[in-house]
Amino acid sequence: MDLDALLHHYFGTTAIETLDDPAIELGIERLGTAFWTEREPGRRFALWALLHSLGDAPDPATAFKDQRERDAAIDWIRAAERAERS
Repeated sequence: MDLDALLHHYFGTTAIETLDDPAIELGIERLGTAFWTEREPGRRFALWALLHSLGDAPDPATAFKDQRERDAAIDWIRAAERAERS
């Protein structure tokens, strides 16, 4: 998945830092709806990862029924935390 394409699709721009709070909230709402309705696991994970980077991802235990997907999400969270500390 292309990050710029996702940002443009859900937020109308690739520069979300230029958006006001209501526009960001609307984009996150659209992204969340897409996440909960998406059936393809890879795309679904990418949507969840973007939600996580925006601070609005559901807990992996809630978001993913498959244990491998939950484990991948937990690994993603740990990697993001390590990157943030660096």
